[in-house]
Amino acid sequence: MTAPLLLVDGHYLLHRAWYGFATRITSRDKTSDRTGVFGFIALLRKAQVQHADGFEIFVVFDSEEGSQGRAAVDSDYKAQRPAPEPGLIESLALIKSALDRTGVRWIEQDGCEADDVIATLATGARAEGRAVDIMTTDKDFIQLLADPSVRLLNTGFAMEHRYTAREHVLPRYSVLAEQWPDFRALMGDSADNIRGIRGVGAKTAARLLTGGRRLENIPAEELRPAWTAQWAQVLRWREMIKLDTRATVSDNLLITSPTAPLPTAAQVLEALHLW
Repeated sequence: MTAPLLLVDGHYLLHRAWYGFATRITSRDKTSDRTGVFGFIALLRKAQVQHADGFEIFVVFDSEEGSQGRAAVDSDYKAQRPAPEPGLIESLALIKSALDRTGVRWIEQDGCEADDVIATLATGARAEGRAVDIMTTDKDFIQLLADPSVRLLNTGFAMEHRYTAREHVLPRYSVLAEQWPDFRALMGDSADNIRGIRGVGAKTAARLLTGGRRLENIPAEELRPAWTAQWAQVLRWREMIKLDTRATVSDNLLITSPTAPLPTAAQVLEALHLW
């Protein structure tokens, strides 16, 4: 039987692990910070127990040069993000070793952002009839919710609010999931440093897109001259926000069978001699 799929945004989970514990987790001799790897495995195991029993779990990481393609279109793309804290990125190698130890498959595809790899894998899985959950807080994935068998999972929320599905998008944002790139191109996206049109917020963007319109269908008389002057840039922003569902990945990344129950984080660190 083909298992449903949980795709995990690896850098999101790394940041949550790194910043999400009240005290640092160190090796027994107090010389090495293990918060990243311990927290990552602990949070992933909790997600499996609570939400993904019987799922295939697959983790996707950003590549170091992944954002260069979009930055070539707009040099401001993600330019506001500060350098990571010392030790955070260094935790990645340990996390990958820990995933290998637990049998959880993962990828860091050269030249690709994790968003595009996740979108590609989700689209391929849906073509095979598999239900797909994506563990992330990245709102760009809302555009994939046009498919009613795709959901977003945020385990940082209270249990009753952890899933976002197609039916939640219109009541929450006043646009459809498939309009998400148009919506964000108009109002901007501070997380990725996409400016949007000055003076256009969520309410105005939703009004311009009323009735399922796309950017091309907005009547000219509803656009102020200052907005029209920026329209070519708005269209470029929309293309940047769109997820690439045809990223270059191997055909055999997913195995379609459930991931075995994960050991505890302490057990994994013990097995890797990280304590």
